[in-house]
Amino acid sequence: MATHADHSPSPARPRDRDPEPDRDQHQDRERDRDRPSGPEGREVPGRSEARESREAPEGSRSTSDPGTPKDTTDAVPLARTRTGAGLLAGGLLTGVIVLALVSAAYGAYDIPVTDVIASVQHRAGLGGHALDRVGESVLWNVRLPRVVLALLVGASLGCAGALMQGVFGNPLAEPGIIGISSGAAVGAVASIALGLSFLGNWTITACAFVAGLVTVLLVYAMSRSGGRTEVVTLILTGIAVNAFAGALIGLFIFFADNAQITQITFWQLGSLSQATWPKVLAVLPCALLGLAIAPLYARKLDLLALGERPARHLGIDVERLRIVLVLVVALFTAAAVAVAGIITFVGLLVPHLLRMAHGPGHRFLVPGSALGGALMLVAGDLAARTVAEPAELPLGVLTALFGSPFFFWLLLRTRRRQGGWA
Repeated sequence: MATHADHSPSPARPRDRDPEPDRDQHQDRERDRDRPSGPEGREVPGRSEARESREAPEGSRSTSDPGTPKDTTDAVPLARTRTGAGLLAGGLLTGVIVLALVSAAYGAYDIPVTDVIASVQHRAGLGGHALDRVGESVLWNVRLPRVVLALLVGASLGCAGALMQGVFGNPLAEPGIIGISSGAAVGAVASIALGLSFLGNWTITACAFVAGLVTVLLVYAMSRSGGRTEVVTLILTGIAVNAFAGALIGLFIFFADNAQITQITFWQLGSLSQATWPKVLAVLPCALLGLAIAPLYARKLDLLALGERPARHLGIDVERLRIVLVLVVALFTAAAVAVAGIITFVGLLVPHLLRMAHGPGHRFLVPGSALGGALMLVAGDLAARTVAEPAELPLGVLTALFGSPFFFWLLLRTRRRQGGWA
């Protein structure tokens, strides 16, 4: 007969008494099976580990924390960019100084470079010594005005090209695209063909400068519609004005005599052979004013490169920016054409080379193009004076000979990258 003790519950077995460890082990196995592993069986940190790393204090993070190398790698390219820009700018400036000294020294009458430096030091009151009478006259009345004028004209055209490409968002733009050069040429050719002399030797220069400014204002006024100016309309209007200006130049040449035709032809080809200190002083205010204003708009040009609508959303007054920079370009180009004639491809070639060497950022591109333009024009003028001695080649012909193949190569390169234009 069963007793009461037989029906009493038996002592609990260990498994029945504490089932939690088994459940925890099961969950651990499930978690280990679901957890992703690395290529060699290494476990990838889970969410809890990531949460712990986020919640850990900044000072407790080790140097292997992903945040630290990321900040460092972000700073390294910026430092390299600034270093590259500084080195490139230093190289351009050194090249300008060296070429300016060489250009002042060599020509039909050679002067040693050391004598050039000594004469400049003597005039500046820094020691040195004066040259003989012929050397002083050649250096200070012929060579140095020409070198300084080449520096100013080259800097103006190079900087104007960088501004034009930034304003139009087109790497093929250059200062003559909106009719500034051709308008200035009409003023100069008209003054020569009509025999105007109301300002003496300054008549041609003044007519070219005024005509260039009037032309760009006319193009801009004709391109405006509804208070806005579209880039395509501005370019097409400039092309039409260039064609009309070419017709006017041909008409003036038809009525000019042989002496006037020779003067017009040589002026159209571009030359610095008539450089004098008064012409340097005429270009100097325009060049310095433009070179002081242009770098102030570098950041806005970078934002404009994103597109007109994004630039407006970022607070840029696109219309006002375009007006100001077109006027600066007109100031640069009209002054340069007025004293040196039509010199092409400087404004197209120099910004492209610098953009390929350093990148599209305008903080370096705008002042760098001024240095590059000065370097290119001093080198071109030296070649024009020395390649065919005792004759002198037109400077505009040399720049076109080197610029045209580059322009053609640029077109082919752009077409290949875009997969054709059809």
